[in-house]
Amino acid sequence: MTTTLWHERAAALKMDGRAFIDGQRRWAKSAQQFDNFSPVDGRNLGAVARCQSDDVDLAVVAARCAFDDGRWAGLAPAARKRVLIKFADLVLKYGDELALLETLDMGKPIKYSLSVDVNSTANCLRWYGEAIDKIYDEIAPTGSDSLALITREPVGVVAAIVPWNYPMIMAAWKIAPALAAGNSVILKPSEKSPLTALRLAEIALEAGIPAGVFNVLPGYGHEAGAALALHMDVDCIGFTGSTKIGKQILQMAGQSNLKRAWTELGGKSANIVCADCPDLDAAVDAAIGSIYFNQGESCNAPSRLFVEASIKDKFLEKALAMMPNFQPGDPLDETTVMGAIVDATQLKTVMGYIEAGKSEGAKLLSGGEQVKLESGGYYVAPTLFDQVDSGMKIAREEIFGPVLSVLSFTDINDAIREANASSFGLQAAVWTADLSRAIKTARALRAGTVHVNQYDGDDITVPFGGYKQSGNGRDKSLHAFDKYTELKTTWIRIS
Repeated sequence: MTTTLWHERAAALKMDGRAFIDGQRRWAKSAQQFDNFSPVDGRNLGAVARCQSDDVDLAVVAARCAFDDGRWAGLAPAARKRVLIKFADLVLKYGDELALLETLDMGKPIKYSLSVDVNSTANCLRWYGEAIDKIYDEIAPTGSDSLALITREPVGVVAAIVPWNYPMIMAAWKIAPALAAGNSVILKPSEKSPLTALRLAEIALEAGIPAGVFNVLPGYGHEAGAALALHMDVDCIGFTGSTKIGKQILQMAGQSNLKRAWTELGGKSANIVCADCPDLDAAVDAAIGSIYFNQGESCNAPSRLFVEASIKDKFLEKALAMMPNFQPGDPLDETTVMGAIVDATQLKTVMGYIEAGKSEGAKLLSGGEQVKLESGGYYVAPTLFDQVDSGMKIAREEIFGPVLSVLSFTDINDAIREANASSFGLQAAVWTADLSRAIKTARALRAGTVHVNQYDGDDITVPFGGYKQSGNGRDKSLHAFDKYTELKTTWIRIS
């Protein structure tokens, strides 16, 4: 599809910002709304329901009734499987529409909304649908006078609060295993990017997920999100977002009904490139491509690049040669690889970190400025700082923007120590031809995922999550079922 056609479809697109509760679209009970502006060009995409505690109560009642009467939880796993596979098929059927909503709402390039976000969402729904009727319960090895059954049961009503950087994918990572296990789900998307979540709810209903089982509440975190976290009849909450808000979610879970709370939070991932790196070009491609993908708005972005001093100049020469390939462009142009920052607030945050890097003495080698001002949108040039010290703000705090900090080392142990000094522990990487060094470094790095001689390797079959203040949850893989199921022991005495 040409850029012109994407713009024409965007102009003709009918947005619906109403919440989705118990199988129906509806405005918030208070009638309050907020405007949703596109980061692409600043256009108003339309009004969105500002859901609050009254709307949360409605959604929880609907979800609880649906769970208790067994309209979904009571189905055989194979029956839920068929519906989730149809859900996945419909996501692909409506892929162009979903991709357009994602790009207009969040600012990412349409080529990635199509090839990554839509496909990954469908794959996630399909995978968990396929998995659910292949998970067996257990019989404990008790004595001959007993039979102890260990079974998994859905936890009940699950609230999922997801961020704005990958709205569809983050939603799928939570709703797919939760629904597959038989739970009722209430999804709270970010107020910055609610549109695909609301459309997914309609598609789920079309696929055959009963009314009340999957509800979507747009709104602000301190209103709808907090009401879900504090609700006495929500059994579980899955949250992806900032560490600051994740801590609040955990506190609210404890203040209310001790609902289980799972958090996948921020990152400041370290990417360590040793002098014996087996493929320097591949290391450069990965370092640059990974930090600027999705405009740097990725929790696992390798924003701290440690390069051994003897190869740093050569590495930076190659890296700087790649920078023109990542200049921001029109997100509705299928050749664009870096789009818009999600909104004016995040733009201000990113520019603030760039100014902090300059003032603290880091050397700006590329970028560092806002671009495409004439578009009305929010764009930042890919930015690269050299001579960064671990004590600098840009090396300590999550920026969530296209900003790369380069640090050098001469001893791998020093690089490991500085990498681990972060309060985060989401991902890390090491590039070396020495197998022993690779294994030792991977074992020493305190991160949920450690890449060796690559970055961003990804598959639905492996868990995603972190150590330390990167959170306690794991999305993806069969391990995700641990979050959304209860283990029950049934002990039978044999007479």
